[in-house]
Amino acid sequence: MIESSPRCRALTAAFIAASVVAPMTGAARPAAVPAPVPRPLVPLRAATPAALAVRYAESRDGMRAAERMAAGHGDRWRAAMLRAMADPARTFLFFDGRDGGRAAEVFGELPDAERIAVLVPGAGTSLDRYGLLRGGAMRLRQEIGDRSAVIAWLGYRTPSTVSLATLTPGRADEAVPYLRAFVRELGTVRPAARVFLLCHSYGSVVCARAASRLDVDGIVLFGSVGTTAGTVAELHTRAAVWAGRGTGDWTARVPNTRLRLPFATIGFGADPLSPAFGARVFAAGDGGHSDYLRPGVALDNIARIVTGQAPSEGSRGA
Repeated sequence: MIESSPRCRALTAAFIAASVVAPMTGAARPAAVPAPVPRPLVPLRAATPAALAVRYAESRDGMRAAERMAAGHGDRWRAAMLRAMADPARTFLFFDGRDGGRAAEVFGELPDAERIAVLVPGAGTSLDRYGLLRGGAMRLRQEIGDRSAVIAWLGYRTPSTVSLATLTPGRADEAVPYLRAFVRELGTVRPAARVFLLCHSYGSVVCARAASRLDVDGIVLFGSVGTTAGTVAELHTRAAVWAGRGTGDWTARVPNTRLRLPFATIGFGADPLSPAFGARVFAAGDGGHSDYLRPGVALDNIARIVTGQAPSEGSRGA
């Protein structure tokens, strides 16, 4: 719904602040580091160790090429990071170093996975901040145990943390075909596995916009400021939809509305934790916006959802 109210005026003020700060944050975007065009990947038809070894090797070759280009550009920090990512012990289903970076790293063994959790990150996530996403994926994998896999899916051009793009669904809509294609590939190689999308912050907009054509078992929204949908029914998904928010998360103070301006519609509408939205609300503890996959109530309950257990009781969020 498009509203005109004091809450809309607050959202307008947030937009103005974002527009002022965006040029400064945009200048620091990691897109400035050049990277080669990745070679087309051989389609993955099965999650056999042999087929995955080929895919992982292709991604590793791309990282090494990007490392050489970053070093030639004089960016030693990026080159060192790419060298670490190309370690043979790490496994990536794809990699593209351009424009902030794209990657999908696997934690666990896909050939044996009965449950697969795909982490979809929010604004400001890039190769230069990839460690935060990776750390969360590793901790979640430890929680959900054997015969499971977690995939850190940095598969889209995320918006800068403070920018107009963060307040509109444009970048999410760009991401939709990539997320759908990735989930289809997982369904091809592991058709019996149960797949869950774990969607943080702006990533919840990505998951919601893609939901109607995603064959997944669960969609978990956390730290979400909205999805652009008014209710779970509007997502047109058979998946169970969960939502949680830590009591220390600033997103509780964001107006849950949409405002039409001459150049864009900003805001994401209904609060996913509201009864009217209709999601299954889970306790997320007292953490802040970046704490959901750190040890605590939120991580424990997200792991419980992925493994088919009922979330524990506790703080239901702000």
